[in-house]
Amino acid sequence: MPITSAIFNAHPDSINSLLADIDQQFTLDENALVSITSHFHNLFNLGLTEYGHPMAMIPTFVTGVPDGTETGTFLALDLGGTNLRVCQVVLHGDRTFTLKQQKYRVSESLKTGEATVLFDYLADSVDAFLTSTAVSQEDSPISDAIGVDSPAVPLGLTFSFPVEQTALDRGILLTWTKGFSAKNAVDKDVVRLLQDAFDRKHLHVKCVALVNDTVGAALSRAYTAGGCVLGAIFGTGTNGAYLEQVANITKLGNNPAAAAGGVMMVNTEWGAFDNARVVLPTTPFDNKLDRESINPRFQAYEKFISGMYLGEITRNVLLALVDAAPKPILFSGKATDRLNKHYGLDTEMLSLVESAWVGDAGAPAGDDEEAALRDFSVPLAEERLAPTTLQRLEQIQKIVQEHLGYAPGEVSLRDATVVRWVAALVVRRAARLSGCAVATVAIQMGYVTGLGRDARAAGSTGLSGRPYAIGIDGR
Repeated sequence: MPITSAIFNAHPDSINSLLADIDQQFTLDENALVSITSHFHNLFNLGLTEYGHPMAMIPTFVTGVPDGTETGTFLALDLGGTNLRVCQVVLHGDRTFTLKQQKYRVSESLKTGEATVLFDYLADSVDAFLTSTAVSQEDSPISDAIGVDSPAVPLGLTFSFPVEQTALDRGILLTWTKGFSAKNAVDKDVVRLLQDAFDRKHLHVKCVALVNDTVGAALSRAYTAGGCVLGAIFGTGTNGAYLEQVANITKLGNNPAAAAGGVMMVNTEWGAFDNARVVLPTTPFDNKLDRESINPRFQAYEKFISGMYLGEITRNVLLALVDAAPKPILFSGKATDRLNKHYGLDTEMLSLVESAWVGDAGAPAGDDEEAALRDFSVPLAEERLAPTTLQRLEQIQKIVQEHLGYAPGEVSLRDATVVRWVAALVVRRAARLSGCAVATVAIQMGYVTGLGRDARAAGSTGLSGRPYAIGIDGR
């Protein structure tokens, strides 16, 4: 197995074995998956007993989930990136709801200025939304919020930044991420900051709940499905929140929530699983990504599976194949400006390549035919390809040209084959690693016992006594 991302001794008769080495590095067999899931489960339980671990297992103080019978009109405010969203949600009590929402852009000056200015902007956005809703829907309960004598409208805040939550409506901001650095906010209660802004604006709105986006995914799915035990984010980043027995969250100590018992949603922060890289299947291509990232040695699991990083892992492999010596393996040794650019390969390209390969033209090539397509010991003759295979490879050629800036004629059918193979390696590994997180929750909640060949279903309700349903957000 190569010890660096450089590929040496790339002669026509050795290229196949070099590609086999890369294939082996990205392949996870059952033993590897069992080992990863077992370590995942151990770190779950460590985080439930002690504070201060990377996989933080944060108590959320959300002690139940909807069942679809709830009714009412509520406001939601979602802050976590370039845009914020203000939503009016009307729950009809039959697992259905009506949603009205508006996006508001968060400028760079707001992200980096004073916290009071940022939170005043949040309040102004809610005010603008309330006003437009009242004008367009005069019979809406939300319109009453503008009346001076009306009761405060309840609002839930989805705040996708690291917070140490001490109650359902209290949470101390630990640090900003995602390009935010607003001053005088860290170490302060974000609910209080928002409520103070509402009060300054004389808005009859009360922030009654602070939730992470994973908790939001679980709660929204619970309403439409009649219950949910896990909310998971598999998008730009990754995280999960699940329903845990309060008795298992021993680090709560003397907190009143511990005495109350029952269940509570736990925000795992599983993107930081195995930062020490004890079991994660690190390759030289992963090490390069981590070394060049803005947070080396942190968020290790996230860097293996999330949309922000899969394109960059793929780019690292492709560049190694371009730079192979003495004979380039890919693109005749030519790299475009886009391929040379850090994060120049967007994860979207992987999806497009896979879609082109599976396509609508019948079943894709089997493993034997795929291996033959990558066999550098024999020429890849167009006339020997099945028509559907040729069609798929020509589509992939066009995708590579468009997304990586190659000119027509600079991407051969063999190049298209290799690009598709690399994309599949990276994505397949990510999918299997993602499954380890979900499997860990299933084991922790008692839905499954054992691992690998010893795994057994333990019933449809597990230790929680609740049906197994999960909510996944892939944005």
